[in-house]
Amino acid sequence: MEKVLEVGVTHKVEKIVTEKTSAKQVGSGSVEVFATPAMIALMEEAAAQCVQPYLAEGNATVGTKVDISHSAATPIGMKVYAQAELLEIDRKRLVFKIEAFDEQGKIGEGAHERFIIDVERFMEKVNQKSLNQKG
Repeated sequence: MEKVLEVGVTHKVEKIVTEKTSAKQVGSGSVEVFATPAMIALMEEAAAQCVQPYLAEGNATVGTKVDISHSAATPIGMKVYAQAELLEIDRKRLVFKIEAFDEQGKIGEGAHERFIIDVERFMEKVNQKSLNQKG
């Protein structure tokens, strides 16, 4: 029986903050704390994984919009997690509520949009763009 994508599905992704995900390392600042771009990537990962089991074979999602606040710093070595909840389905457009936490509490929140794509067609368009640049 095929799973049906419905509003309300959730998914959580967990990681440990490392030097590789620090603001200093990713270039978003000079401090050794969890970088905002790394937090956003974790949030996007949670959203993508949230819906992937419901998509048809050959489909995936791509992120198209983020509206995020990063409200608290997290030190290297601490566990962080992001949770995504699907709030809206508008044909191929998906809207998520996303939150991020560390071991002390909430560190970020916001909204995220993704679109369902046919991977093969999507990559054909991307590759055509590359060919047009060379020509």
